[in-house]
Amino acid sequence: MSTPRIAWVCQWLDPSLSAKEQGALNLRDTTVTALQKMERKAAIEKLIGLVRTNGETLLAQITRTARLPEGQRAMRMASNVLPAYSHAAIRPLYDDPALRRVTETSLAPAGEAARRGGVRLSMHPGQYTVLATERESTRRAAVADIEYHTEVMRLLGLAGGWHPHGAHINVHAGGRAAGIEGFREGLRLLSADARGLLTVENEETAYGLDDLLPLAGELPIVLDLHHHWVVTGEYLEPDDPRMGPIEASWRGVRPIIHISAPKPDLVAGQDPDVLPDRAALIGAGASARDLRAHAARLWNRPHAAWAARHLAWADIEVEAKEKNLASAEFARICFPLAG
Repeated sequence: MSTPRIAWVCQWLDPSLSAKEQGALNLRDTTVTALQKMERKAAIEKLIGLVRTNGETLLAQITRTARLPEGQRAMRMASNVLPAYSHAAIRPLYDDPALRRVTETSLAPAGEAARRGGVRLSMHPGQYTVLATERESTRRAAVADIEYHTEVMRLLGLAGGWHPHGAHINVHAGGRAAGIEGFREGLRLLSADARGLLTVENEETAYGLDDLLPLAGELPIVLDLHHHWVVTGEYLEPDDPRMGPIEASWRGVRPIIHISAPKPDLVAGQDPDVLPDRAALIGAGASARDLRAHAARLWNRPHAAWAARHLAWADIEVEAKEKNLASAEFARICFPLAG
């Protein structure tokens, strides 16, 4: 997987379609509350329908991605492939033989399509899935959720060994009070398959890039360029000495990093041809929370050009409100001659 790739994230948008038609392009979900209100048989039937539909939808998403130019064949799957799987009250329902058969057969075609089409897949559990925590219940829930995401990868044929085909499950580290040792304690509770898929990214509130570098010998580091900029105002370049340990942490697999842009309307008069300046934006009234919010697209031209330079060593997931529309636009900047 040496060809640079740009990934779209979680939801496919097609403005030419109605809201209902767009909804059919993406995974379906339900709530724990809704399932718990049903009789066991009805809840299982509900899940059988959702899992079967999500398998078909995921196959369609991957097939669509495999038809894109090679530099765009990467995607982050939404987490609700198997709805409510990691919740303690719902997980036993997935042991029902009929539901298990559907679960085991519905995802295999999507995984085969990804391998055949050279589509790199990732997942990103929610913000509350954190291993560095002083609360044992929170750590147990995080382990269960990571193992759920691992099960999805296993059903796709992407578990076992070190990040097969570049697959990964990315998390934030967790609470500052628990420290890096707290994260390591949680890491030790995971199965071998989960440890072979897990990655960790820097963020704005607890663990910055420099905080995570000590973990580089244990799992890959996902560099989030925007998170780093929000904290430091620094535009990291590919030749920054910290890129070496990050790249090495992937152990021969091509790294992946994240990019997003601050919103273009944080303060009046932001120029799309001038790099956003963190200090100037804060001085003009933008808060740290304002800076964290993702723009719809990578609207600032020198900012997009800066991000594109990192394709020299890593694949890039575009975290933007307009999802695949934003990643496709960024790809046209990075690969202007691609078909």
